Amino acid sequence: MNNDPEQKKLYIVRHGKSSWDYPGIQDIDRPLIERGVSSSYKMSRSFFGKNPPPDLIVTSPAIRALHTALIFARSLEMPTSLIEIDPGIYMSTDSELLDLIYAFDDSLNSIMVFGHNPCLTDFSNRFLKDKIDNIPTSGMVTLVFHTKSWKDISPGTLVKEDFEYPKKLN
Repeated sequence: MNNDPEQKKLYIVRHGKSSWDYPGIQDIDRPLIERGVSSSYKMSRSFFGKNPPPDLIVTSPAIRALHTALIFARSLEMPTSLIEIDPGIYMSTDSELLDLIYAFDDSLNSIMVFGHNPCLTDFSNRFLKDKIDNIPTSGMVTLVFHTKSWKDISPGTLVKEDFEYPKKLN
C-alpha cells in the first residue's frame, strides 16, 4: 500500500484483448481472449514485482474490464472486497472519469482504475508530458501526484509518470 499521505498514485489500466466473435452478445458482455488473459497476467506480475498493491481497484462493469481487474487482484494477492464496480466508467468520457477520481476518498492513496479507450488514453494525456497515441490492451499508465487530495490532481502536481504495455515487457 502507498502510505505516503503527500502522494496520490493512480494506475490507469486498459482491459485485456477481447473477442468480437460473439455477434449475439452486447458489447458490455464481450469476454477476454486467451491473449488478453495472458497479457493481463504478464502486466500484473510485472507491476507486483515493482510496486505494492493499490489501496483499491475500481473497474468498469464490462466483462473484459472486470476479468482484467480480477486477474490483477489475484496476482497482487488482493481480496475481492477491494474491488469496486463503477458503472460510470463504462462508456465514460475523460471528463467524467476525472470527476469520478476527484470523488475518491482521500484516505486512499493509491487506486487502480480499469476501463476502456478512448477514454483512458484521453484521460492520461491530460497529465502526461509526452502524449501517447493509444493505451494498448492490458497497457497501464502510472501517474503519481504530490498532493493530499484527489481533488487537487493536476498536471502541476504530477511528479512521476510511467507507461507500460505487454509488448514493451518482452
